[in-house]
Amino acid sequence: MAWNLPNILTWLRILAVPVVPVLFYLPFHWSDPAAGLLFAAASITDSLDGYFARRMGLTSRLGAFLDPVADKLIVAVALVLLVSKAPPGREWHWVIVMAACVIIGREIAVSALREWMAELGQRTKVAVSQLGKYKTILQMVGLSMMLYRYPLFGLDVFFIGLVLTVVAAVLTLWSMISYLRAAWPFLTAPE
Repeated sequence: MAWNLPNILTWLRILAVPVVPVLFYLPFHWSDPAAGLLFAAASITDSLDGYFARRMGLTSRLGAFLDPVADKLIVAVALVLLVSKAPPGREWHWVIVMAACVIIGREIAVSALREWMAELGQRTKVAVSQLGKYKTILQMVGLSMMLYRYPLFGLDVFFIGLVLTVVAAVLTLWSMISYLRAAWPFLTAPE
């Protein structure tokens, strides 16, 4: 089942991970928009792979493993790229850095929490929530817009993306607290 449609979409998202930075750093006027559009396309595959897996009955252990790995890889790469290109001294530089720290830190913490809960047989207590899905949508749209950078139809795409990414970072903390509250009885239980 390694080469069914959902897994192919996930593999394409993983293959996009090194391409986004290459596009981002190319010295051409079209490179930032190309990086943003590729990130957006990869983000769309995040929804499609799960939809097709459930709809077509093609869920697999490989897909269940690869999907969150692909998501975390591409988001972490985008955040690192944005931090690297944000000019220090600008009023919003620290906002980008803090959003990146919050989002990446939360992903590490929640991944560890889910792994630990799975060892206890309680993985469903920290399954992806609706709040987590909203966070992901805002994060993917915001990061796509920040990578795109250029104004579009008179709109400051970068700033709008920054606002969406900050909202996603707030939801990231909120969802992490929600997962920790669900796991708290297990975290504080005697050995």
